[in-house]
Amino acid sequence: MDKKLLTPGPLTTSLSTKEAMLHDWGSRDQKFIDLNQSIRDSLINLIDGENNYQCVPMQGSGTFAVESMVSSLTPQDANILILINGAYGQRMKKMCTYLNRNTIEYEVAEHEPHDMRKLEEIIDNNKQLTHVFAVYCETTSGILNPINDIANLVERKNLSLFIDAMSAFGALPLSSKDVTFDAVAASSNKCLEGVPGVGFILMKNEVIEKAKGNCHSLSLDLYDQWVAMEKNKQWRFTPPTHVLAAFNQAIAEHKKEGGIEGRHKRYKNNCKIICEGMREIGFEQLLPDDLQAPIIITFKQPNDPNFNFQKFYNALSDKNFLIYPGKLTVADTFRIGCIGNLNDQDMRNTLVAVKEVISDLKINL
Repeated sequence: MDKKLLTPGPLTTSLSTKEAMLHDWGSRDQKFIDLNQSIRDSLINLIDGENNYQCVPMQGSGTFAVESMVSSLTPQDANILILINGAYGQRMKKMCTYLNRNTIEYEVAEHEPHDMRKLEEIIDNNKQLTHVFAVYCETTSGILNPINDIANLVERKNLSLFIDAMSAFGALPLSSKDVTFDAVAASSNKCLEGVPGVGFILMKNEVIEKAKGNCHSLSLDLYDQWVAMEKNKQWRFTPPTHVLAAFNQAIAEHKKEGGIEGRHKRYKNNCKIICEGMREIGFEQLLPDDLQAPIIITFKQPNDPNFNFQKFYNALSDKNFLIYPGKLTVADTFRIGCIGNLNDQDMRNTLVAVKEVISDLKINL
């Protein structure tokens, strides 16, 4: 039996999504070409971006997609403000360092959102800025960043907004009719519940049309990938065919569940069960409920000599539940995800397993 993955991705997938990978596909065959185009169209539909946005898939993990977005869609003379409150904002900063892009950072603690007045002050004091990079849901802590407020401010200041929506896309609202952004990157193996191996970037038509010559890399060049796909609907280099077949199935299941609203409802319920149940057991949640995204929850490690994360992890693994280590610098923590093909019963079963492990390990809470 597969273990339940209480992680931010890779995550538990449906049997039908797994089964979609049982067949081999010819990458130049019309059926696969149609499947690839269907994925691209479906992802544009999820942001209400028909006619205004393009979708370019990219081989690799979500980080490949973000680096492809940054390197391909910003010119060499861009001046970028990066909003950081966790590891993924830091990763975008590191990418810009590799790419020799000029950046400034507005960094706050991992359990804090950015202050809009402070952000406006930074923008007003740095007239050279061209872009703002933001993370929608920062999985370092599970914090939900105020993407609508950020987008409204960036639009008012006539800057270009790029969003890392890895842990949000497909479960948290991101309509181009409500939120103004030039580009967003996400991947197959998060809230859309596919398997790892492909990321994608959605960007305004005029942004990709002007992107020729920006990228430092052939394989990550979004413009080149886009031109090729527009020409013959095919990938430039070997596509992850089985991953895309699974992704196509996962997108169909996402739609059947009720799209973003339906998936958000299930994840929110999963999150509520875990948060309330863990608090009842005696664990302390890092974030207040108003900052907690229904994606992954960070809990503080108990101050008890019998608590050892690796032993706690292993004991839960033995019961077929995989949780996630903490990533904070502000406190010793661990994380429990509530996304993937998991339901309320899975969450309750998780809590039963946690209670048993607490008892077995004689942890005092």
